[in-house]
Amino acid sequence: MTVARRTRVFIIDDSALMRQVLSSILSTDPAVQVVGTAPDPISAWRKIKDMEVDVLTLDVEMPRMDGLTFLDKLMQNRPMPVVMVSSLTERGCNTTIRALELGAVDFVTKPKLDLAAGTSALGDEIILKVKAAARARVSRRAHTSSGGASLAPRAAEVQWKGASFAEATHRVVCVGASTGGTEALRVLLTALPADAPGIVIVQHMPEKFTKSFADRLNELCRIQVREAQDGDRVMPGLALIAPGSKHMRIRRSGAEYRVEVVVEDPVNRHRPSVDVLFESAARALGPNAVAVMLTGMGNDGARGMKLMHDAGARTIAQDEATCVVFGMPREAIATGAVEQILPLEAIAQASLNAASGAPSHR
Repeated sequence: MTVARRTRVFIIDDSALMRQVLSSILSTDPAVQVVGTAPDPISAWRKIKDMEVDVLTLDVEMPRMDGLTFLDKLMQNRPMPVVMVSSLTERGCNTTIRALELGAVDFVTKPKLDLAAGTSALGDEIILKVKAAARARVSRRAHTSSGGASLAPRAAEVQWKGASFAEATHRVVCVGASTGGTEALRVLLTALPADAPGIVIVQHMPEKFTKSFADRLNELCRIQVREAQDGDRVMPGLALIAPGSKHMRIRRSGAEYRVEVVVEDPVNRHRPSVDVLFESAARALGPNAVAVMLTGMGNDGARGMKLMHDAGARTIAQDEATCVVFGMPREAIATGAVEQILPLEAIAQASLNAASGAPSHR
């Protein structure tokens, strides 16, 4: 009988308590093995350079070398899946967004109070994210500056030759993403022209992080990008990102489309949930929508994409080769709802083509 190999995890955190708590949590799963810990990146590098490690957990603020500098060097020299351990502060959110740009697969947040008990309460999430990270695709990165926009250069603009401005107000692109989605969304959105159709996005991310993420994309994109507020109008040249810890729906309001931002129970363990957005789009938009499923873990959005497809929407999923985690696109494809399966770099143009009214699968 073949015994499955355990996921080998190395923990880097300057807090001895946090190293102990993370080790205890991860060790409760028989499929995970903590192979070492270190209080700073320099000590860690000495240990891991000749060690077989599947996933690193990495704190951001540490002595001797900060987490971002280490992550940048790691992705240049020995790329491996990294899960960041972040604080729920404005500075912590911005730094985590930077880490995701540099190649971190995912992140978990430290509780503000009672570190040990609060982190233990996140045990299932931590184990799930670490195990998913072990299956993620990571690649060697060129050297980047840790302080500027050069981390994420703007993509070449794709061509938007379809609908007139008036027609475009009635075309909406609906996007769902999770693990790996922050970088995928950067690639997608920076390729779009300033007058692209209105876009609504669910990226699985906690509150506060979605605003930092939207602000960062807004700096990089030709379109405007912002965290959605209840009642915001969906219009050309604007992408609205669902706030963390709230669901977002789209609804028709006279001749316009607007979003509803609400606090309700999680769906598929997520809030915001892609299914909540996509199901509302099927009702409100029908054939005036394009559904896009990007990289992510789990099956959130698959049911909603099928409803959008059945209502006449065009549907696109990111292909396995360019996904960090292929879970969400794979589940959507399995429903039979996906019209096109494309590499990430082709999705911006395909979305515009679909929104222009090019012949559909109907």
